[in-house]
Amino acid sequence: MQHPPMTRPCARGRIYLAAAAMFCCPAWGADLHLNELDYFETQGLSVLAYQNTFHQVFRDQKLGGIEIILHSERIATDGEVRLQPTPEQWDPVPRFAGRKHGNLPDQLIAYSGYPDLSFSYRIEVTAEGQGFRVAVHLDQPLPQALAGKAGFNLDFLPTAYFGKSYMFDDAFGIFPRHENGPMQRDAAGVAEPLPLASGHQIVLSPEDPSTRVTITSDSGNLMLFDARNRAQNGWFVLRGLIASNRTENALVWHIRPNVIAGWIRAPVVSYNQVGYTPQRSKIAMLELDPLYDAPKTARLLRLTAAGNYEQAFESDIKPWGKWLRYNYASFDFSPVHDPGVYAIEYAGHVSGPFRIAADLYANGVWQPSLDTYLAVQMDHIKVRENYRVWHGVSHMDDARQAPVNHTHFDGYSMGASSDSPFAAGEHIPGLNIGGWYDAGDYDIRTQTQAEVITDLVIAREVFHNDWDQTTVDEDARLVQIRRPDGVPDVLQQVKHGVLALLGQYAAFGHAIPGIIEPTLEEYTHLGDAASKTDGKIYSPKLGALESDGVYSGVPDDRWAFTSYSTALNYEAAAALAAASRVLRGYDDALATRCLDTALQAWNEEHGHAPKIFHSFNTTGGDLGDPEVKAAVELLIATRGAAIYRARLQSLLPVIQSNFAKLGWVAARALPFMDSAFRNSLATALSSFKATQDAQLSKNPFGVPIDTGTWGGSRNVAAFAVHMYFLHQAFPGIVGVDDTLRGFDYVLGRHPASNVSYVSTVGTSSKLIAYGNNRADYSFIPGGMIPGVVIIQPDFPELKDAWPFLWYENEYVVDAATTFILAASAAQALAH
Repeated sequence: MQHPPMTRPCARGRIYLAAAAMFCCPAWGADLHLNELDYFETQGLSVLAYQNTFHQVFRDQKLGGIEIILHSERIATDGEVRLQPTPEQWDPVPRFAGRKHGNLPDQLIAYSGYPDLSFSYRIEVTAEGQGFRVAVHLDQPLPQALAGKAGFNLDFLPTAYFGKSYMFDDAFGIFPRHENGPMQRDAAGVAEPLPLASGHQIVLSPEDPSTRVTITSDSGNLMLFDARNRAQNGWFVLRGLIASNRTENALVWHIRPNVIAGWIRAPVVSYNQVGYTPQRSKIAMLELDPLYDAPKTARLLRLTAAGNYEQAFESDIKPWGKWLRYNYASFDFSPVHDPGVYAIEYAGHVSGPFRIAADLYANGVWQPSLDTYLAVQMDHIKVRENYRVWHGVSHMDDARQAPVNHTHFDGYSMGASSDSPFAAGEHIPGLNIGGWYDAGDYDIRTQTQAEVITDLVIAREVFHNDWDQTTVDEDARLVQIRRPDGVPDVLQQVKHGVLALLGQYAAFGHAIPGIIEPTLEEYTHLGDAASKTDGKIYSPKLGALESDGVYSGVPDDRWAFTSYSTALNYEAAAALAAASRVLRGYDDALATRCLDTALQAWNEEHGHAPKIFHSFNTTGGDLGDPEVKAAVELLIATRGAAIYRARLQSLLPVIQSNFAKLGWVAARALPFMDSAFRNSLATALSSFKATQDAQLSKNPFGVPIDTGTWGGSRNVAAFAVHMYFLHQAFPGIVGVDDTLRGFDYVLGRHPASNVSYVSTVGTSSKLIAYGNNRADYSFIPGGMIPGVVIIQPDFPELKDAWPFLWYENEYVVDAATTFILAASAAQALAH
């Protein structure tokens, strides 16, 4: 539960939560200073200066340059010199060269520029009172070609300012909820936004002290743009042009964020939003401002039939210490076993309700991920849910051969050889079937497809998943959610996935990296994927507006990236071998095709030297990892064939060296391996467990939390799954708590907030997310977001109302199936 800002005074100089960690309050309204982590700070305000820099592949992630965190919300980012008023994601970004301390106290200097344009500069950030000064100094006079184009931009978070006012000098305006111009066409005919307003000084949201910021320009006008006029993921952009007649102080701004006197961040009490089974552990985490004089106790309240909460349990909180910028403590209410509806009370605030019940995890937890989210992600088929059509039959014109020596803006690439019998641009038959949209976009990434299939097989084999809420008719290309058809949904989803993989083998003889839109206009499409292309095969013989019903002259078909990769071939073979087992008895002919294709792929890979091709993250992992997976799935599929048993034995050093990813995979093969292999695995597990426990003890949540620029919910869910299988194989080494902690984490017990990462699962869940319907500020039930990202160096963030930060909010299809396994494992352990 996140509460309104608090103004309770802190206890000056007292030891709080962590022994030997003393936190003294600065005077309220203290000046901004550089802290030990080298960013500017005073209570309620942090100013980051190039702790995060623009990514040279993903370009503009809204994570770089100068950033403002005001009252625990990152309201501004991307403070840098840009070449457009409202640059989009793939527009040019500056290349950061380094930073250092300036000659003045509390001053940082960053060196940056556009080397390909011979344009370099330094940006000087200097604290001044409770605000800071930004000055841009050019190394050389501004190139004539950049005059009127190069400017300093600072982007402000739209959801922090919707419906609030701004004041330019003496004129007022309102930040619009929806983009509505004004626009104009430039000399090249490109539509560009005009400023909403301009002046020498702006006050953003003067009526709201929590988001009020005053900015004054010493040189030239400030201009306010709404970048959503170019792209829905745009922010409000404050911009000033770089002077072309001087190098020193070519632009100077004075920025003064308002800090509420006495402000202290309210506690965040995080817990599993679904609830708990009676006998399992039940531990909530408290995230606390270091200056907060925290109460020593918390209470568990039980809801009565009369609608009142009564105390069920009270206990002291247990201090954990400081992690990143906050202090943490735990509230353990495991002694409570009685079924009912409960809430946690801490510091006078009461959380939302959650249940304690024996059958709690049996329904409404993993089911939305399977029967709704996964169904919505199905490609080449129409998906209907009662009155709603999620999308029509999409990408029936798949796919054209991608050209050689080509790198796609989303990371796919082709080498010097296509490894394909098709010419560049030629239509490839048989690829317009099966598969799932990869994430919030629509590409088919083969490695992801293989992982989804394998996850679903495990759900069926290990957890006996027989949930049936969906009708799938592949021949009619129609899916109907909430319409049971007597066939377990998981089997129909496995079939849909393998149809896509088998189509690749039929066309090329091997798995391919994937299929994706060739242009940014198609790639950035939002809404029904069926409207993204015309569904007709491109023919150069037809005019741009011509069609014969099957072919058209519109070259909007997706491209197939077809480079051969041994690692990817093993990934696909593993998925097909696994699928063959569960499809047997449902679709025997398809099961046989899957196993035969997997066997052929294995034999071919062992008949030649490995073919290595790396293309960002689309061509499989390290060579040893996917071979281990393939060996295990083929071993199980062939009921212990000697060839795979021997190969798995020889791969033991690979397993031992990457035990975090492969230990659980190998554990699934133990029924077919000898005691020596089991003993070797047990020894490796003991060593791994000791190392992992030491790492997990470094954060208060006891799970592997990523610190990069992508939230780590899937990794945490995978951790829960891996530890479940290791527990099943070696219960004397691995207990149940690791799995339950991972399960709790993705359902609300995490930093920054307590929202469930899985949309519609739990009392409070993520309902504004980065799905293909993100332009509607909406969600897809059962999708799992990446979750909290650590904004370097120490700020855990999860935007609740802004869907467009993909690294926090983007659904990915294999994250959903990993959650299905994690929730199934928790259900099995708790039951």
